[in-house]
Amino acid sequence: MTDDVVFRPALIRDADGIARVHVETWQSTYAGLVPADYLARMTVARSSAQWHRAAANATKGNDLVVAEIDEEIVGFVTFGPSRSKGLPYSGEIFALYVTVDWQSQGLGRRLLATAFHGLQGEGHRGAHVWVLAENPSRFFYEAMGGQRAGERVEEFAGVGLPELAYGWPDLETWTAQTAA
Repeated sequence: MTDDVVFRPALIRDADGIARVHVETWQSTYAGLVPADYLARMTVARSSAQWHRAAANATKGNDLVVAEIDEEIVGFVTFGPSRSKGLPYSGEIFALYVTVDWQSQGLGRRLLATAFHGLQGEGHRGAHVWVLAENPSRFFYEAMGGQRAGERVEEFAGVGLPELAYGWPDLETWTAQTAA
């Protein structure tokens, strides 16, 4: 079923599709985890401007890749150099989302692998991702071999939310094992 998926660098014209995935996944995944009024105010129109800028600025070192089926964006991943001080990983997955209808079908794994290959190509040996501690998606990162690497509390919409970092110290080994 996921054989028809095209993985490619995002283009500016993809901003609305990326925004749709972003808003849909936030509103379904983060319900009860982040303030409800924040989620209610999320719209594709507001999010699209952010993703338009991200696609326009996506270059080596700050990448944005989409998963597309029949010309519809069904997922995306963005990654680049780590923004976190104190973690031993030079690469970071900033966001990875798959629309609800396409979850649990291997797209997340393929997007993660795409990001890890991209990070390797940019000279990163390891990478990490931050995820809300209560987010059920953290189990995906654990299943993908991510090791708990840190924790913090992030201020979000006026509320302090605990986050966990998952790390992969050796991207080369991970990509070789998943290719086998």
